[in-house]
This record gives sequence, structure tokens and C-alpha cells, in this order.
Amino acid sequence: MTKRTLGGTSRKRKRTSGFRARMRTSNGRRVIKARRQKGRAKLSVS
Repeated sequence: MTKRTLGGTSRKRKRTSGFRARMRTSNGRRVIKARRQKGRAKLSVS
């Protein structure tokens, strides 16, 4: 059987684009702020 084309681990996903990862940097906080203003149901991957 062949491998699926799209992989990725949940640990990597959380560490790079999770809420706490976003809050660590000023640019990340800007991302969260923008998503709050837009009214997103999910601010980041959780």
C-alpha cells in the first residue's frame, strides 16, 4: 500500500501553530488579535 500524500503529527502542529506558540511572539499575538476581530470560532489549532 502506498503512503498518503499529506502527513504531519499533532505534536508538531500544536508546537508551531498552537495557541501558546502564537502567544510567545508579538507577531503571533497579532495573529490571535486579528482572528478575534474577525470573529473566528477557533483562534488556533487546539
